[in-house]
Amino acid sequence: MGLSVNGVDITDAAIEAELPHHAQSGNPLKQAVHELVLRQLLLQEAQRLDVPGADAEARIEALLAAEISVPAPDEAACRRYYQQQIARFTSGELAEVRHILFQVTPSVPLALLRGTGEAILAELRQHPDRFAELARTYSNCPSGAVGGSLGQIARGQCVPEFEQTVFRMRAGELGTRLLETRFGLHIVQVVRRLEGQAVPFEAVQAQVAAALQRQSWQRALHQYLRILAGRARIEGVELEGAATPLVQ
Repeated sequence: MGLSVNGVDITDAAIEAELPHHAQSGNPLKQAVHELVLRQLLLQEAQRLDVPGADAEARIEALLAAEISVPAPDEAACRRYYQQQIARFTSGELAEVRHILFQVTPSVPLALLRGTGEAILAELRQHPDRFAELARTYSNCPSGAVGGSLGQIARGQCVPEFEQTVFRMRAGELGTRLLETRFGLHIVQVVRRLEGQAVPFEAVQAQVAAALQRQSWQRALHQYLRILAGRARIEGVELEGAATPLVQ
């Protein structure tokens, strides 16, 4: 695909080998290409600075360790983050949930699927007692056989977009719109809620500090990559804001 970084080609074979690592992303090809371009930028910078390492990954790690440094967050910053993200530090919170899944497949037009889902949601607003019946008829999830019941779920057990919606809802509440996830379109209802208890700040202070430091490091990495990309000659792709690669 004519892709190169400062005259160094990135081959189609390399892209094909990288693709499986991004299978869960919205656009695997785009992510694979960006990853390879950014990795090449880092390797070339490591070579320019004569950074040692046993292999490419070791040289990248050594380069980032030398070039990116962020201060540890103070206690005040940690306490602010803790208060802002208190739901993340709540233990024992559960939601009893049921849903109807309309799975997205190549054989069914998305517009038709969405229309069906919205029609069933409208029916449930008028007749909420039909949820189990309609789940058994329409849901593409195995839970449809038991009226759409997913049982009790805790934070961290579902994909983020599903979890965020569920734990914002009240007991008995039916979602007002279709929820989109990587699995398809969902009608969601929270049957019951069990509120948890916040873990004391002192018990999670180290965890909070690590999260804040990681965020700072990611911002610094993003800026560093923008600088490298800005002075490089990249052909075959346009990086969108020098997207952060999957470098841990």
